[in-house]
Amino acid sequence: MASYSTRDLQAEFLDTIRASQETVVEAVKTWVDAVKAVTPKVPFAQVPLAAKLPTPENVVTSAYDFAEKLLSSQRHFAEELVKATAPLMAVNGTHEMPGSAAE
Repeated sequence: MASYSTRDLQAEFLDTIRASQETVVEAVKTWVDAVKAVTPKVPFAQVPLAAKLPTPENVVTSAYDFAEKLLSSQRHFAEELVKATAPLMAVNGTHEMPGSAAE
């Protein structure tokens, strides 16, 4: 059985996700073209206050900006937890807890 590093598996996973996303985007573009071809021209409806709503692009940007900040905060939190618990993890280069050595 072949041995894969964590980085290799992560790269393969991300490549697979990207390929799947590209396939979905192309399928949606094809679907939009097909729907546009058979849909009659309908006048644009004026919705009150619609101009004050954010655009889809702004919604996506805002959501991902927030997600990036949240992920960064979570990473910092996890790193701080690792630092805080480090004294319990390595005592004299071993994984023994203080006071747990055989007497």
